[in-house]
Amino acid sequence: MVKKIAILGSTGSIGRQTLEVIESLGEQYKVVALAAGRNENLLGDQIRRFKPELAALSDENAAARLADKNRNSGCTFMGGAKGQLCAAVWPEADLVVMAQVGFSGFESLVAALKEGKTIALANKESLVIGGDILKRLGLLDRERILPVDSEHSAIWQCLGMEPANSVKIARVLLTASGGPFFGWKEEELEQVTPEQALHHPNWQMGNKITIDSATMMNKGLEVIEARWLFDLSLDQIEVVIHRQSIVHSMVEYIDGSIIAQMSTADMRLPIQHALTYPERKKSRVEKFIPFGKTLNFYRPDRKNFPCLDLAYRAIISGGTMPAALNGANEVAVAEFTGGRIKFTAIPKVIKQVMDEHEVKQDPGIDDVINADSCSRRRAAEIIDEQMGRMI
Repeated sequence: MVKKIAILGSTGSIGRQTLEVIESLGEQYKVVALAAGRNENLLGDQIRRFKPELAALSDENAAARLADKNRNSGCTFMGGAKGQLCAAVWPEADLVVMAQVGFSGFESLVAALKEGKTIALANKESLVIGGDILKRLGLLDRERILPVDSEHSAIWQCLGMEPANSVKIARVLLTASGGPFFGWKEEELEQVTPEQALHHPNWQMGNKITIDSATMMNKGLEVIEARWLFDLSLDQIEVVIHRQSIVHSMVEYIDGSIIAQMSTADMRLPIQHALTYPERKKSRVEKFIPFGKTLNFYRPDRKNFPCLDLAYRAIISGGTMPAALNGANEVAVAEFTGGRIKFTAIPKVIKQVMDEHEVKQDPGIDDVINADSCSRRRAAEIIDEQMGRMI
């Protein structure tokens, strides 16, 4: 039987690697829908290579140009938000890979889950801002949301058939590499350049997630994601620094036993596990056993990397606060990458937005969309009015 797959975010890092995995798996896996942002040239290459039934671009003008260039492809072309939603609910798709970056994936995720699709989720921000909504809608189904993040895939694999909220689980241990600035102090972090922050020691990722890894915000977002994916309380989730990126996460049971998932640092492995689940298939990823290596674990430096605690604060506050956190972070990261603010300004901008945000509990979809847009606007104002190039 052929498994048919839709990929949202096909031109990004996870999307490209997903297509590479699909190609390696052979004819039992077929791409039926592709959606991307503005990269019409790469999407055009993917269309010719994988021959999907649907191709969508967020940029409507780019979608029109792409359709004109590929008018004899037999592919349906769509542009704008409607195209993204159509890809998410494409009737032929058995599995929808959510590989978009940031808030943009939330509405597509809701639509796909309502349609009964199984999701391979790489877009953690959707659960960060909307986990509460999805739970109240009855859409947080562990059998239909398969984690792609390496840490959450590791937890999923360590849990096996255990219920995620089982009383047998003492805690999960989310590992973090510590990024390129492990051990750096505030005065050193003040001088960090975007080029330095984009140089991750272990993983090849997109720009936004790489900066988030450097600030530790990525791990904070993953704490929130784990809380919703596995129905855990915050005191059951602990972050540990593991520089080697060999252990991708661990689950500790109440008897003191700890089960860890280990592999080389290659996103194609968790991607493939989500695509082939419940089966396992051979992978082209290089195998290794860490003979001779010492596995070290450290507690995170919360003083010099305060984004982690901001994420904990957001989930404790609940309601629309995670949306405010995420929106402010996306703006601050973009401004840092563009050279407008310093690395150390990122958590300062986020904290001020959170301090000013009026939380709405039990939010609806429109509430989190509004919280996102308001937090983005306020973050931009803070940078323009108070900080600019001085921070």
